[in-house]
Amino acid sequence: MVFLHPNPLDWSCWLYQMTHFSSRYRTIAVDLPGYGWSPAALDGLTMTDVADACWEAIDELSGEPAVLVGCSLGSWVAMHMAHQRPDAVSAVVLSGVGYSPGKEFAPKRISGYEEHGIAYRRTHAYEVVSESFGTSARGRYLIESILERDNTVDIFTVIEMFRALGEPDPAWFWTALKPPCLIITGELDNAHQRALALADHIPGVEIVTLADAGHTCCMEQPWDFDDALADFLRRLDP
Repeated sequence: MVFLHPNPLDWSCWLYQMTHFSSRYRTIAVDLPGYGWSPAALDGLTMTDVADACWEAIDELSGEPAVLVGCSLGSWVAMHMAHQRPDAVSAVVLSGVGYSPGKEFAPKRISGYEEHGIAYRRTHAYEVVSESFGTSARGRYLIESILERDNTVDIFTVIEMFRALGEPDPAWFWTALKPPCLIITGELDNAHQRALALADHIPGVEIVTLADAGHTCCMEQPWDFDDALADFLRRLDP
């Protein structure tokens, strides 16, 4: 089971799922380019490059079929990975994502990081969670723990990933997704309505809405997120 994080968080946003599902799966959380020990990007980075890099990391650890679990940017990476190696993916689970052919969010984030540098990461981090979670003791603890690792984040690479993500997707990107797919969406997420719309573009997809949860529902309501994920996988392979 492979976990792919959103900007501007890192692999540790999956700490609950990494622990919970490790009793049944080999759990792998990947730091995307520019985070942690992962390399920085070169000019011209593409989403295909990011997906290739993730497969390289997985291949070093496992040759088994993978359940790909993504949030926001991580969801887009998961879909690119599934298109690259459909036979190596047993399921795709998406969160914090919606049908966004115009990618309107990308220029905003690029502008924020170009103007403010690493300081914008704090603004961005608190904007991707629901207000109630961001002001709670648990939410502040988790977010501040992640922000303590600012020195491991390459801002150029973060910007390059948004540029890559902002490129238009081919018409078949959604409709040709072959592995079984689940969307988990928080009702307080700005992308929630787009997530509901996305369900109309992926054949056979299932969708679960988590009440009172935002963009990073895997951190905000891990108990409900994990229940939805476990139920989906159990029905695929009892």
